[in-house]
Amino acid sequence: MRDKITDIEVTKVKEPKNHDVFRVSYTQSGNRYTKEVGKSRDVVKVLLYHTQKDAFVLVKQFRALVYVNHPDLAVRYELCGGREDKEGLSSEEIAKEEVVEECGYEVKNLEKITTLTTGGKMTLFYAEVDESMKVDSGGGLEEENIELVYLPVSEAKEFMFDESKPKRPALMFCFCWFFSNRCNF
Repeated sequence: MRDKITDIEVTKVKEPKNHDVFRVSYTQSGNRYTKEVGKSRDVVKVLLYHTQKDAFVLVKQFRALVYVNHPDLAVRYELCGGREDKEGLSSEEIAKEEVVEECGYEVKNLEKITTLTTGGKMTLFYAEVDESMKVDSGGGLEEENIELVYLPVSEAKEFMFDESKPKRPALMFCFCWFFSNRCNF
């Protein structure tokens, strides 16, 4: 991370403004249940493989949601990506914009891996980059404070099971896809 995060305050929000929270009631097998749920946004994520470095390009950033649950794991390794919140743009167009914004590479071609349902939809893509495609320093928006990490492919399997390095399951899923489809490791 570029800057250390300090002065963290956590307070319970009674009326959320940025998230939709619903109460869902239903009957199943004759029993009535009620759950409170937050509406998830659809997102795109991109597994970037840097051909010259033989490494994956990952983002490392602070995640407030993780902090609330596990403060010691709040700086997480992730695929680059973001919310599908730009009207009129396809998932692929949003993914390309996120790669430039967060990692600084302009990709021409994305290969769709799959779409997962994790509450909302998470569409996963794969792209290869090299230094000729570098158009910006990346780092995301100011509040994201993203650090780029180049993880050598030779270290990825060990990384997947290193519990001291917090990561999302989608990252590990994409590594498995890569090893099954792109690499004879």
